[in-house]
Amino acid sequence: MNPEKRRLIFERLARENPAPRTELVYSTPFELLVAVILSAQATDKSVNRATGPLFKAAHTPAAVGALGVEGLTPYIQSIGLYNSKAKHIIATCQALLERHDGEVPRSREALQKLPGVGRKTANVVLNTAFGEATIAVDTHIFRVANRTGIAPGRTVRAVEDRLVKFVPDAFRRDAHHWLILHGRYVCKARKPLCPRCVIADLCEYRRKTRAEESERRSART
Repeated sequence: MNPEKRRLIFERLARENPAPRTELVYSTPFELLVAVILSAQATDKSVNRATGPLFKAAHTPAAVGALGVEGLTPYIQSIGLYNSKAKHIIATCQALLERHDGEVPRSREALQKLPGVGRKTANVVLNTAFGEATIAVDTHIFRVANRTGIAPGRTVRAVEDRLVKFVPDAFRRDAHHWLILHGRYVCKARKPLCPRCVIADLCEYRRKTRAEESERRSART
């Protein structure tokens, strides 16, 4: 895909959604960090249902850490892998208090040293909480990048590196949100809604769905 086509793609995504935002509900960098840790293999909606009551009861590293694993578990047990996530969150709270005065660090290196925080989680926090032009590649972004031809790659890291290289500077800060929302609601894994897609004519996917096929698939869901 040439640079001009990539720019046109992001111009259209920007026109459709000028101010993209995460669908996770949070009010502080710490709340976002907890929500992103919980979001692994879980939907944003399920995370929000859990963090709503949790953050009303405890919303700082000290308060959440004071709950302990047993106190935190009832709030998040509706989410997959909640046992390991509870342990990671409590350990992260302790690390934030001991190493960072209770504040979420603003560097990828420091974030990735926190329990349960990998590169993707660190990139989300850096981008969404601190406005860094990072791109966190999840399953949606991996699919969209490969399917459209924007930044094909065999691994998550390869796709991330190519997105950082190829996405025009003016669009890089919001690229993460545009691509994840596009993958979640339009360029779906099993039923891409190509007739409704604003970049369909620019996309290099060879198996685009037709209008009638897309409508049938939507009706089934």
